[in-house]
Formats: sequence, C-alpha cells, structure tokens
Amino acid sequence: MKDNIMGNGELLVLKDLDVWYTKGKPVLEQFSMELKRNEIVGLIGLNGAGKTTLIKTLSGLLDGFQAETVLWQGKPLMFRDRGFQKERYIVFAEDRSFRFFTFREYISYVETSYGKKLSDSDIKELVHGFHFEEYTDVLLKELSTGNLKKVYLITAFALKPKLLMLDEPVNGLDFQSTEYLYRQIGSYRQYGSVLFSSHILESICLTADRVLVLEQGQIKRSYAGQEIEAEKIREALKE
Repeated sequence: MKDNIMGNGELLVLKDLDVWYTKGKPVLEQFSMELKRNEIVGLIGLNGAGKTTLIKTLSGLLDGFQAETVLWQGKPLMFRDRGFQKERYIVFAEDRSFRFFTFREYISYVETSYGKKLSDSDIKELVHGFHFEEYTDVLLKELSTGNLKKVYLITAFALKPKLLMLDEPVNGLDFQSTEYLYRQIGSYRQYGSVLFSSHILESICLTADRVLVLEQGQIKRSYAGQEIEAEKIREALKE
C-alpha cells in the first residue's frame, strides 16, 4: 500500500477516521480521504457537518478519535508528532491565543517554533496585499476579527508549509483582502497543499482542485476540475 500511495503522490491519507467529543456520539464516522501533494482541496458542508472537527483533529487538538490508517508522506502519523507539526500550519476560524503579542512578535515566535527564517520580502508583500501596514505593531488583542485573521494568513503564506489548513479563512475579511486571499490560495500549489473549509461557495469554486461535500461526518460527494460548479454543489447540499 505504501508504494502505491507514494507513487500517486499522496501527502496525507486518512482511512476510517472516527472523531468524537462525547464517546458514542461521533462527529466524523468512517471518514476517509486522500490529499495529494501540491493540491488545493475545499471542504464544504452545512453547520455541524464536521469541517472544523476534521481540521482540529489534524491539528492534534482533539483526543477523542481512532482511525484504521493515518499516513503522512507514506509513513504512519501521529497528529502531535513534532516533525509533522513543523510541516503544517493552521489558520483557525477564530484564534485569540497570542493576545499580548504584536504581529512582529508573533512572526518571531513562529520562526523560532518552526526553526525557519521567513522572508522579509514575502512578509512585506503579504502585509501590503492584505492592507495590514498600519497594524504590524498593534497588540493582537486590540485587532478586529478581520485584522486578526490577517495576522495568521500572512504568517501562513510566508511560512509556506507542506500542508496549510484554513478553517473559514474568508470570515471577517474585507472585499479586497478576500480577493487577495483567493489569489494566494490558488497559487499555493508551488509550495504545498491546502485543505480549507468554507461555507462560501465562491471561495471553493475559484480556488479548489477538488471539493469534498461533507454531511453528517462523511464525504457525501466529491467534485474535481470542471465538475466544480456552484450550482451543482449547491444542489448537493440541499439533498
């Protein structure tokens, strides 16, 4: 199985993943998916479908799970492995973890945590693209929801991990920043893979190579390439 996986270029493989907050009440049940290298995959589903739960599980935040197979680059994976943590970065829908850091201090923290110096030119370009220039020395606790989201998005795209996970990345962003975000997601294939959740069909259709429709903790439908059409996905969500 390993040789086949690596031959197909899979980055992450999940098979029969069950996740729960309360034992006996799974949020994800027999969930299986494969994420290829340099691929953009969008997750869409109604509230409670399991999108955020999946990302939290992959982030190592949840204890209540079991799986038949979890592979990262063809090798068995534990979500809290330090090696894996250094190869992924997550932008959560809402994150107030670093309230007393400024943006610049948070960047320094990430560089230390990941053992990687981020490009000053990349950061400057991203700060400009997200219209964040006047907030780089403001404490994160004083930022609006949208500007706080920009802190983590700028960091994510400057860090360039092999796996970038975004949970509802559009929430709180202004129009110009949303358009810029779409361009950043769409061009990320040159650096790695993106797994992102959204309830906004536009963000999915404009950026994803594949779209997974989640319902009651499982993938109900999958669309790829020219199959990705807003109306088709909308109908699937109604069924």
